[in-house]
Amino acid sequence: MEAPDIEVLRSAVAWGELGHETSLVTVAATWGSSPRPAGSMLVLRSDGCMTGSVSGGCIEADLQECLRARTAASGLPEIVRYGVTAEEARRFGLPCGGSLELVIERAVPVGPLREIIHAIDARTLVARQLCIATGEVSLYPAARGLEFSWDGQTMIKVFGPVWRLLLIGAGQISRYLAQMAMSLGYEVTVCDPREEYQASWMVESVEVVTDMPDDTVAAFARDARSAVVALTHDPRLDDMALMTALESPAFYIGALGSTLSNAKRRERLIALGLPADAVARLHGPVGLRIGSRTPPEIAVAILAELTAVRHGITRVPLPVAGPQSGLRPVACTVAG
Repeated sequence: MEAPDIEVLRSAVAWGELGHETSLVTVAATWGSSPRPAGSMLVLRSDGCMTGSVSGGCIEADLQECLRARTAASGLPEIVRYGVTAEEARRFGLPCGGSLELVIERAVPVGPLREIIHAIDARTLVARQLCIATGEVSLYPAARGLEFSWDGQTMIKVFGPVWRLLLIGAGQISRYLAQMAMSLGYEVTVCDPREEYQASWMVESVEVVTDMPDDTVAAFARDARSAVVALTHDPRLDDMALMTALESPAFYIGALGSTLSNAKRRERLIALGLPADAVARLHGPVGLRIGSRTPPEIAVAILAELTAVRHGITRVPLPVAGPQSGLRPVACTVAG
């Protein structure tokens, strides 16, 4: 399953190549509660077919009717607002009086969209800039950290390669985690050199790599849209992966296990020569503290933390056990 933006782009290109006229609709701004954030897109074909979303569904239906019923006064992009009044908010299903501003581009040429797809497939970031006054679209390499922007005249949206997740271990937790991660747009790979685990893997669309974990991580974690989670409970496999992952550009590296086992793991990694600042990147115990116990719950906890880190939200430090804290270290697992 691909990320929503990529699905929209591929549909727009495919439909355009078949001769269909397509309109690209982007959420430029939101106020109050809104079902979809700024930057969300959909592509709407002239016959009403669409891919993507800009709301919970009611606005999409209205867009279909409006675009079929009228033609644009010019070839320039249009700015449309929904939910400005309380009545409109109720009509279009916008929660809590929310409103949003959309930019509609008619008859979108497929050439620039195809270039964006090529950049994504090459795992590079690219920015698409739209000038409302002229309709001119320009593409240029995007710096890491550049976000969606809209000032009422110029819209800039950054497109990047699919987020990727490497799971070390083909056990039960990995199966749940792989399925959930794919629904969030991750491209998932599983690494497990153990034959007995390879034979029991049952998740379609997930590649299983049988190489040793350190070699797999070196080939996989090449950019900041990669994440690595070690789930085998076997230090011989997990530590091999972590040694390489913690010095890679991967945005998230996690390891299953209890607080005590992860403390020992950190000691081992430092003893093996890994710098302390690299070891400090490790999320272990992996996942948010949600009381998870079962494999599906553990998968939810891991993906919750992955999502938080991906959006720049850091974990709130927990109290440290010590003589002044009144807390005792316990060998419990947070997410695993």
